[in-house]
Amino acid sequence: MTTLAIGFLLIALLVALVLLGMQIAYALFGVAFLGIWIIRENITLAFRMLELTAYSGIADYLFATIPLFVLMGLLVSVSNVGRDTFEVAEELLRRMLCGLGVATVAANTVFAAVTGVSIASAAVFTQVAVPEMTRHGYRPAFAAGTVAGSSVLGMMIPPSLLLIIYGVLAEVSIGGMFIAGIVPGMLMAFGFVIMLMLMALLMPRFVFTDPEAARTRRLDQNGPKMPLRVMLSKMIPIVALVLLVLGGLYSGFFTPTEAGGVGAFGALIIALARRSLTRGKLWEVMKQTGAISVSILLLLIAASFYSRMLSIAGLPAAIADLVQSGGFTPLGFLVLYAVIILLMGMILDSTSILLIMVPIAAPIAQSLGIDLMQFGIITVIAVEIGLLTPPFGISVFTVHNTLDRSDVTVEQIFTATLPFILVMLAVLVLVALVPATATVFL
Repeated sequence: MTTLAIGFLLIALLVALVLLGMQIAYALFGVAFLGIWIIRENITLAFRMLELTAYSGIADYLFATIPLFVLMGLLVSVSNVGRDTFEVAEELLRRMLCGLGVATVAANTVFAAVTGVSIASAAVFTQVAVPEMTRHGYRPAFAAGTVAGSSVLGMMIPPSLLLIIYGVLAEVSIGGMFIAGIVPGMLMAFGFVIMLMLMALLMPRFVFTDPEAARTRRLDQNGPKMPLRVMLSKMIPIVALVLLVLGGLYSGFFTPTEAGGVGAFGALIIALARRSLTRGKLWEVMKQTGAISVSILLLLIAASFYSRMLSIAGLPAAIADLVQSGGFTPLGFLVLYAVIILLMGMILDSTSILLIMVPIAAPIAQSLGIDLMQFGIITVIAVEIGLLTPPFGISVFTVHNTLDRSDVTVEQIFTATLPFILVMLAVLVLVALVPATATVFL
């Protein structure tokens, strides 16, 4: 049996192990170790490569980015910034068509710029936005779907953990990936807003329990109820943090790691100033930061080991030759790749898909002349769609479990997220056809 055939069998084994419930890190370690042992017929070499990978895999200063941004996101969540952001957006947009839906998207967009995790956004805004939308006559399932759909912005608008992981796996600049995510992230947010307004106009019964009463209530609302002073006190901390972190990063004043450190310190100051960080909460934040960071770093070590096994098997080069000999154009390859990612998103979580696919696909994309920044944005958008597609749909299940309402089923939330998926597919196609959407600021 050739090393190429062994490589394909090992990928199939990896997918099978993950589907059977084995944790992705253990599956990656096991398959990579077995592959090196079989291909080189030397178990000592397999142990030696595992030792070298464990030592060098995350030794770079760049990897401090992960715990720092995780810490910043958790501190922001503890300080109730998400609730304040939604309240201000609600105040400013309540007279707009589908105003609370638009406010949810706007608040998620701002919140995404400091958390970088979709699940955090989904959990926060389920508790904040859904009760308020339901009180104003929105259908509960639509409200839950709006939270789940807009929560995926956390994976695209920088800083994003998925962009960091992709940058590490594809060996491209993390700061560059953050910059590349700006335009697609904003296109997605504006697309969500336009879609929600069109739905409220053309399909009001899908949005509201009583469309006429909702329309009357919206038009009867007078001027601002929240004093300007209160509005500014709610928004200044989060806006200042976003400007500090992203402004310093994009201007070149901070490296990504330094931006994470500055952001974490700024988030700590905000939490202390709001007196929302008790000793118990601080301990919980530190524990969660450690647990999340260690799990991600372990996955990256496992992915590096897996990537070395693929290189030994010659798999990326062989697949690149197959793609080129098969007459695939760069666009044709992107279409095939996106379809595979979308299908995997139905059965695997986001990180698992990146760890399995990027080490194989990134070298192929590079050999076809595809910009790896553009390729990364396409990858993350396709992976994000998996957060909303059944049967896995982790964002949908997060919203459903946090909501805990018997009158809103998982199926109803999945249905309500379909328009968001269509918008994301449109942005995915746009980025594939117009590379400048991802590279214009690079």
